[in-house]
Amino acid sequence: MQPLLDAIATMDLPTDARRIFHGRGGLHPGCEHWVLDAYPPVLLLTSFQPATDEELATIGAALAQRWQQAAPDQPLNWVFQCRHEGRSETRLMAGSVPEPHVVTEAGTRYRVHVLRGQNHGLFLDMAEGRRWVREHVAAHPERERFGLKVLNLFAYTCAFSVVARQAGAKQVLNLDMSQGALAIGQQNHQLNGITEGASFLAHDIFSTWGKIGRGGPYHLIIVDPPSYQKGSFVATKDYAKLMRRLPDLLRPGGHALLCLNAPELGQDFLQDQMRELAPELEFIERVANPPVFADVSAERALKVLVYRAPE
Repeated sequence: MQPLLDAIATMDLPTDARRIFHGRGGLHPGCEHWVLDAYPPVLLLTSFQPATDEELATIGAALAQRWQQAAPDQPLNWVFQCRHEGRSETRLMAGSVPEPHVVTEAGTRYRVHVLRGQNHGLFLDMAEGRRWVREHVAAHPERERFGLKVLNLFAYTCAFSVVARQAGAKQVLNLDMSQGALAIGQQNHQLNGITEGASFLAHDIFSTWGKIGRGGPYHLIIVDPPSYQKGSFVATKDYAKLMRRLPDLLRPGGHALLCLNAPELGQDFLQDQMRELAPELEFIERVANPPVFADVSAERALKVLVYRAPE
């Protein structure tokens, strides 16, 4: 675990939510199961295989030593989660976790929860996707004249919606099957002083096309589904259903941001189907992931692809 210990020994005092060590990328042999994230003022260590008490004690000592150097006047708060064979166990190892727990990223505030579940309210690997949305909306030539409409599918806690509204989008429609996730999404808007311009629908997207269509057409459509969620979405069979709808939902010159976080499916999975199912949409670029999420294979890493409709 030396690369993890080295990352701890040299880490800066985190102020924004971010990943500190990404063993999952395969660039640190022997550490593939370790991940360390900062959700200030809490550090979250995740292992994707069982960890021994000795390993946790070694990591805890390294964290304590670095914290004493970096923030001697602040308590060390850290949480450990083990994910193995489809189950997870979470333990508070030192300090405490604030409630409510609010973190920042690029000046925007988000509600998170690190003591329960495997998804903590903000996907750190999507930081560059959120930056792209913010910059795209802010620079859009029609933003002030017409007011941009954004469709946020599989919205989860609506981080994309928050940055789109902050950047000047007039209206964002957020859809997700989870009422609980959308409730946190509404809190995220309120945390950032956004009281209008966003709507929230807790519906199965595949049975809501009528409402979605009536709200369009859209300047920007964001598609960020789970790669595999039984009873909700399976990328290999369900992504195609979304792609077919995009040309009719986008305004002329509108953009679609297609996201896929499935190591077993490469970029070609999206591009091949888009050429077949929505050939009129032009591939523009793949948004780079945050550098800390570097992977031995770009095909395994998070894919975020930008497409544009014809004028």
